[in-house]
Amino acid sequence: METIKNYLEAMFAGMPDTPEVRRAKAELLQMMEDKYNELINEGQSENTAVGTVISEFGNLEDLAEDLGLTKEVQELQETEAAHPRRQISRDESEAFITNRIKKALFLALGIMMCITSVSCPILFAEAGDTAVLAGPALMFVFIGLGVGFIVYSSFVDGEWKFIRKQLCFIDMNTASYVKDRRRNFESVRAICVTLGVILCVVCWVPCMLFATTSRVTIGPAIMFLLVGIGVFLIVYANNTTKGFDLLLRLNAVKTISGNYGEPPAPAPKYRSKAAETIVLVYWPAVTSIYLIVSFLTFQWGITWIIWPIAAVAHRAVVINCQAYDD
Repeated sequence: METIKNYLEAMFAGMPDTPEVRRAKAELLQMMEDKYNELINEGQSENTAVGTVISEFGNLEDLAEDLGLTKEVQELQETEAAHPRRQISRDESEAFITNRIKKALFLALGIMMCITSVSCPILFAEAGDTAVLAGPALMFVFIGLGVGFIVYSSFVDGEWKFIRKQLCFIDMNTASYVKDRRRNFESVRAICVTLGVILCVVCWVPCMLFATTSRVTIGPAIMFLLVGIGVFLIVYANNTTKGFDLLLRLNAVKTISGNYGEPPAPAPKYRSKAAETIVLVYWPAVTSIYLIVSFLTFQWGITWIIWPIAAVAHRAVVINCQAYDD
């Protein structure tokens, strides 16, 4: 019986998600179940009964008039002819998810190395005239490796670029598999994001602990290390989850199969292009200000206060820049 239900899902996958179509789908399922039970009661095997039901009720074109879906079926045929969709199989979905996890790992590692690179010149800031040059040198090594990882991550999923450019779809079984993988990963994501946020929030604590010691630069160095690890966890978790969501959103939203996945979250709207630009450059600007002030004053034990102030101000900036529908 499960085979019949899956076949019915495939039949109606591209149909518009309307009350009439759902009613017709429920009626057809009931007819198929009745016929299946009748054949089983007559002594036929399960495989034979399934085959008979599918051969008798398996053509939506022939049933369109009886189900009152003549117009919908005709529109579906025209849509499929004008905009054909490529099916992503279960095996391809598994390969895509594995590839996406790899991409997320390298991207997160690259960003972490770029952030933690700032710790190198901070640690060597109080060294001798010769050793002090090692700090900037190591920083650029870290940045080079980080950028390399980020660039490599953009090539990891090269064979899957077509998913974003070509119309594709997944069947119900594949969608169920992806949903299960996403659900199982959700606990990992929750731990990673929570721990990442905690590390970013408490990153200033080392600055306070080392503020009154002779090695005042250790605090800021540890701070950037904590921020780097925190960002690594957040980027890795969120980018992996985006891979699951990308597969679940392949199907046309207004069709029956569009319900296999969750509808995409609406993108934030801003009052103007200038407001959108302000939000995008906010944190890079804060980071630049922090680094400039810190390197000019070398008061690492004090300049960390820029971060909590910026976090509070960020909320106000977003609220004032976003536009809301009435």
